[in-house]
Amino acid sequence: MNKVSLAVVAISSLFAVVAMAADPPAQDAKVLRHIVLYKFKAEMTPTQVQEVVDTFAALPKKIEQIVDFEMGTNVSPEGKSEGFTHCFVVSFRDEAGRDEYLKHPAHLAYVQVVKDRREKVIVFDYWTKP
Repeated sequence: MNKVSLAVVAISSLFAVVAMAADPPAQDAKVLRHIVLYKFKAEMTPTQVQEVVDTFAALPKKIEQIVDFEMGTNVSPEGKSEGFTHCFVVSFRDEAGRDEYLKHPAHLAYVQVVKDRREKVIVFDYWTKP
């Protein structure tokens, strides 16, 4: 690495430290996690399931109250999933954000896509520190 590159890295690191010191994360900051688990109907095709996944995954770009989003399929070797295959974790700053998400037109449109494709759904919300 040349001297100019080293200087850029050093300055960038300094700015990051200064920014963190000026606006440190709150010690008691919490986020609200909204977990959705699906067991799809046996007759659903992979294409129908993928449409659900894609539509859910598009929500963070449409709903500003979503501060984080994760999704995945069950890979546990324990055999205790009871047929639930897909998990979505949507995070919010507060209950008001979650409540706005629940009634947001994009979320309501998503519900129309998934409602007849799922056999069972579990929704579980909890507070945690990020």
